[in-house]
Amino acid sequence: MSLCRQNFADECEQGINAQIAMELDASQVYLSMAAFFERDDVALAGFQAFFQKSAEEEREHASKLIAYLNKRGGRVKISAVKEPKQTWSSALEALEDALTLEKSVNESLLKLHATADRNNDPQMTDYLEGEFLKEQVDAEKELADMITNLKRCGEGLGVYMFNKSLSS
Repeated sequence: MSLCRQNFADECEQGINAQIAMELDASQVYLSMAAFFERDDVALAGFQAFFQKSAEEEREHASKLIAYLNKRGGRVKISAVKEPKQTWSSALEALEDALTLEKSVNESLLKLHATADRNNDPQMTDYLEGEFLKEQVDAEKELADMITNLKRCGEGLGVYMFNKSLSS
């Protein structure tokens, strides 16, 4: 048993471990998207850079949760990462998949917050609110805006110009 563990329920520890797995899975999905857009037959560098940055952010979230779990006296359990999708029919499909993914991550964080609240852990609820919840809402809005604008642009030259705007 950890010496620093105090007011930290097993259910919260399990929830954080599940969230770590989800963040690492999300990172792998974004890494797969970045690799797809970097392919020579796709060649959309703006999308590649956007999804590469997204992959790094999700991995950073996992790292923050690992540090937090250790700080609270929990035990980190890294689970296997699921193999992500490898190809997309369009940039729009990739953005829609990314929005669905962000909504899933957000839903998981909200459940984790509820778990902390149910276990009377105000320190954990404060941590989740300060580190993750606002950022999730911002990410969902950004992706929704990108989807709306990409739909306005259309395929072909529109996607090319949209991609260029991501690079600037």
